[in-house]
Amino acid sequence: MPLERAKEAAEQYGFILAGSNNSRNGPYKPQLEAADAMVVDTQLRLAIDLHRVYFAGFSGGARVAALLALQCKCAVGVLLSGAGFPVGASPSRENSFAVFSAVGNVDFNYPELISLQDKLQQADYPHWLRVFDGPHEWAPPQVFEEALAWFRLNAMKSNREPREDVFVRTHLLKSTAYAESLEKDGNALVAWREYSQVAAAYDSLADIETLRAKADLLGKEKTVHDSLKKERSDFEEQQRLTAIIQVALSAKRPADPDAADTDNDADEKARQLRSLTEQEKHVERKIVLQRALSGVLVGCMEAGFDLLERKDYPRAVRAFSCATQADPSSQWAWSNLAVAQALSGNRKDAIKALRHARDLATDKASFANWLNSEKAFDSLRDAADFKTLLGSGSASQ
Repeated sequence: MPLERAKEAAEQYGFILAGSNNSRNGPYKPQLEAADAMVVDTQLRLAIDLHRVYFAGFSGGARVAALLALQCKCAVGVLLSGAGFPVGASPSRENSFAVFSAVGNVDFNYPELISLQDKLQQADYPHWLRVFDGPHEWAPPQVFEEALAWFRLNAMKSNREPREDVFVRTHLLKSTAYAESLEKDGNALVAWREYSQVAAAYDSLADIETLRAKADLLGKEKTVHDSLKKERSDFEEQQRLTAIIQVALSAKRPADPDAADTDNDADEKARQLRSLTEQEKHVERKIVLQRALSGVLVGCMEAGFDLLERKDYPRAVRAFSCATQADPSSQWAWSNLAVAQALSGNRKDAIKALRHARDLATDKASFANWLNSEKAFDSLRDAADFKTLLGSGSASQ
């Protein structure tokens, strides 16, 4: 999918794309091995300009892309979509490379990527941020086009490719027009950031004094400073809302199964946050709630996978159940809840979760193949309800 989204831009600007089929979130070792395999394979089979190698990734893959660039010192740029540097790693002046960051406006990692720009600035990294309308997902094709064009500009500045004045002028006009449109719309904070990054990107390629003066002027406005304070407050609120459910999820449940557990009920708190999000009418406040809710979904899923690895199936059920309450439309959450229920020996609840997952599946054939191959369901295969899910046999619903 990311290769398809970047394909047109890559063909336009002369980039070769390579993607791994088996790199997944989880331990770094297999992901680094996958990256190494791609680097070796492309260099053996294709004519690669080793002075213009870039890494790209989404979410956990973005962190791997940054880690690769930090460790190998062989990349001149990274495209980080939906996440920033690895946990515990920061931009270092010892190994600078161009960083293009892309993030959806309702992505739970939005605060991280906004904050990353200041760190990149302090470490003197060339950097560019593009926010698009959307959740935690790969950037759309137009952002890939912008990213590859920006990488070319940086290559021209560092003499890694010949300068093309028409290309520079065309993209400078486009970038300036967008910054001006943001200013006209009254979004002073975003306009200030846009003017600042355009001035930095085209420094030494074009006359950017007017752009720099505009950025400096906007940066002194009270509106911008007030917006920065509001932004920080929103980030803190998002973190607080997510933490409430994380604490509830990690809390020990009462020994008595009939005892009240409302204070530590992650499912109930996730439902409450979802309801609050759905009912919110104020656009800016709703975005903060959406980010928090999507953070709960992914946080619960990651906790669930970790608990499955540790074979703590009852707590994995809790985590995946919380994920289904954060987003009842997530087939991903219901499918993994079914796995955890089956491994816990909860046959009835596993079937119930599988029904939800089946109803949400857009590709029924792939869903049936998954049911047939998932070993967690071996104990369910003789059940009539399970055969019904596969499209054979009969069972009461």
